[in-house]
Amino acid sequence: MKISDYIVEPVSRKAIQSFVHKWHYSHDTNGIQQTQCFALFDDMGSFGLPRMIGAMIYALPSMKSTAAKYNPDNPDKCWELRRLCCIDDTPTNTESYFIGKTLRWIRQNTDIEVIVSYSDLEQGHEGVIYKASNFYYLGQSGSGRVLMVDGKRYHARSMNQKEKPYGRELKRRWNNKEGHKFWDSKEENMYYVDTKPKNIYVYYLSKKVKKKYLYVDSEN
Repeated sequence: MKISDYIVEPVSRKAIQSFVHKWHYSHDTNGIQQTQCFALFDDMGSFGLPRMIGAMIYALPSMKSTAAKYNPDNPDKCWELRRLCCIDDTPTNTESYFIGKTLRWIRQNTDIEVIVSYSDLEQGHEGVIYKASNFYYLGQSGSGRVLMVDGKRYHARSMNQKEKPYGRELKRRWNNKEGHKFWDSKEENMYYVDTKPKNIYVYYLSKKVKKKYLYVDSEN
């Protein structure tokens, strides 16, 4: 089957959540305020039904300052590509094909002007698929850190997610790390780790915005 025969469909978060948890290196979707999700299908499933081989989540940027930086005039028209994953045996260029199809859908069905994404150098991701998808490389973010809990990575600000049960539980554990009898040895595995910077990539759905900000962004 050729890559061009794969089917890309807009779907609900529920339809792809378990797939992302299995196939994305983070194995997590906590804290993502999704705006649009997509699934990638081939025709190799059971009983002649399409098989999901990829999933993608576009969301509000994790930091409000991101939207303001890359689309200052209309920050509410800036999305971030937060999750992209495919099964292991997909052909070369599958991800860039998938991205291209979703960008076309967004251009035709929304008023979004800018897409931002990051390649995680900590995971060895340089951003090849973004270059192949005509994103512009705009430098690197600052180094960061993640919260490690029982061997699992959490965003550094996860404890601030007070409206989320997992955020409240992480905060409880952190506040009671020492001096409390219910804090057993199993729960002591909670600490911050410094991480490498990420490569920043931007795609301009609006030619007007691209013309106005691309040179400025690349200089900064």
